[in-house]
Amino acid sequence: MKFLVDENVHNAIYHLLKEEGYDVTSVAYDYSSLNDNDILDLAYRQDRVLITNDKDFGYLVYHKGLKHKGIILFRLKSEQPEIKINTLKELFQKDLDFTGSFIVITEDKIRIRVRNSN
Repeated sequence: MKFLVDENVHNAIYHLLKEEGYDVTSVAYDYSSLNDNDILDLAYRQDRVLITNDKDFGYLVYHKGLKHKGIILFRLKSEQPEIKINTLKELFQKDLDFTGSFIVITEDKIRIRVRNSN
């Protein structure tokens, strides 16, 4: 599985994915100053699941109908990277195929919506 980490996500997430052996790139490191449409398009073209804190991607996907290969959206009150890392590890333990899914992670639950957008 391949990932694109949005620039609003702490770089600890990027480093965790790298250390775990995932194919991962970062908007902050590799593609700075892209707008949300371009980030979503880049992730789609490179067959990457986007990891973000930006709820605008929900609007782009569900209201504008833009294509994606999968999105993981953090909606946590805390910005502490350790909390996000632990939640992401919990998600990965579920051994799911994230392709085409829009995943919202909150303190209470992990909500997964599957959408055929490939």
